[in-house]
Amino acid sequence: MNRPLRVLFVTPEAVPFAKTGGLADVAGALPKFLQPLGCELKMVMPYYRMVKESGLPLRYLAMEMDVPIGDEMLRAEIYQAELKEGIPVYFIGRPEFYDREYLYSTPKGDYFDNAERFIFFSRAAIILCQRIGFSPEVIHHHEWQTGLVPAYLRSIYREDPLFSRTAIVFTIHNIAYQGIFKKEKFSLTGLPGEMYNPEGIEFWERINLMKAGIVYADAITTVSQKYSEEIQTPEYGYGLEGILRKRREDLYGILNGVDYQEWDPSHDPHLIARYSPEDLSGKRACKKDLIKEFNLSPSLEHSPLLGMISRLADQKGFDLLAEILDELFTLDVGFVLLGTGEEKYQILFTEVARKYPKKAGVRIAYDNRLAHKIEAGADLFLMPSKYEPCGLNQIYSLKYGTIPVVRATGGLDDTIVNYDPATKRGNGFKFSRYDPKEFLDQIKAAIGFYYRPEHWGQLQRNAMEADFSWERSAGAYLQLYRRVMEKKGLSS
Repeated sequence: MNRPLRVLFVTPEAVPFAKTGGLADVAGALPKFLQPLGCELKMVMPYYRMVKESGLPLRYLAMEMDVPIGDEMLRAEIYQAELKEGIPVYFIGRPEFYDREYLYSTPKGDYFDNAERFIFFSRAAIILCQRIGFSPEVIHHHEWQTGLVPAYLRSIYREDPLFSRTAIVFTIHNIAYQGIFKKEKFSLTGLPGEMYNPEGIEFWERINLMKAGIVYADAITTVSQKYSEEIQTPEYGYGLEGILRKRREDLYGILNGVDYQEWDPSHDPHLIARYSPEDLSGKRACKKDLIKEFNLSPSLEHSPLLGMISRLADQKGFDLLAEILDELFTLDVGFVLLGTGEEKYQILFTEVARKYPKKAGVRIAYDNRLAHKIEAGADLFLMPSKYEPCGLNQIYSLKYGTIPVVRATGGLDDTIVNYDPATKRGNGFKFSRYDPKEFLDQIKAAIGFYYRPEHWGQLQRNAMEADFSWERSAGAYLQLYRRVMEKKGLSS
């Protein structure tokens, strides 16, 4: 195929515009790496307050659309910006839905009208294609917030010639968040009644938007090979394991890449000093800078500094961490944490910082600049997740010579290899059982090697030489797009 492959990305978030987690990193990076492989990309996402306040150049297109929701027609405003590589990003604006401090929930819980917000968004993404005359050969949509897109294309827009040659790929970034709502909300979708059944959108007498994506997309991907296997089991499938096993022939695990243009200590503009595997002296300057940033004891320069950047949620293993905190601080270590999330953890870690003011630094915020400083300045990076579809921070940490201590689940298991002192191979430390003692034991094992320079230096080199670039992942996605199109008889 000589001409570019037309791809529409439909996502609820993307850097640099709006972010709550790794999905935004993926959605902001993958299109930039698909474009040089011969894809013509457009992206669509909601026009949140976070987008409006991002300071990035945005323009109002003086174009409005009417979007049906239930018996009503609601007006959407359209804004546009670009990713660095000139990829157009369209924003669906409706202030009552998206002009809010948070994207999906406050620290106290989900927004009450998330069904309306994302039914509207999914339908608007399709109507936008009609308005701008864009006929995508592939729609790649992400997470439950976009789950209705293929349901609409299989029903209401089935006869629209604009989508007659469209293959649909749905990516699950985290199956625990499914977009489950009361069955009464089904009427808002405008979908035919027969789609509300156990083989379709119905889920225990409710509607499930993620299930819609799984049932009606042509192919489903997850963000690591291990996670694609895990979600077919009752332990990790959150009630959708049956439908995923049924569709296993169309289920693929493609490990997320990272954008080394953004995450590389040799040219990271956020760092006080740059460094590389050949010369790590800049990392010591970054550690000193990070200690100063959190106003910790300068003596920590010579002790292991543990870092975390995370959504504060049970999924991320914060219950394990809470159990070992007091014992952890009896060790000669420092600890820094950046993140927002569940109120109980925001309160807990604010208290930890008060209790150990010279050993623990906590910032309850989203702060990209500080995230880069933590990746560079910490010695160890903790990710004790209950489950982790892919995880990006452990991959960033590798590049920055910051050694991950992780639980062996999902993408953490796929990317981290336990260090073996006999062969000097491996890039981190991992534990299997979801257990506070196992977690603490691995932290202690890592600290032991920190004080053995011949092993620590080797570990850092092993970590920094690992390659998880987006080029590899983008190539796998392009192959999948082609395969799905061929299967549907759409290749040209």
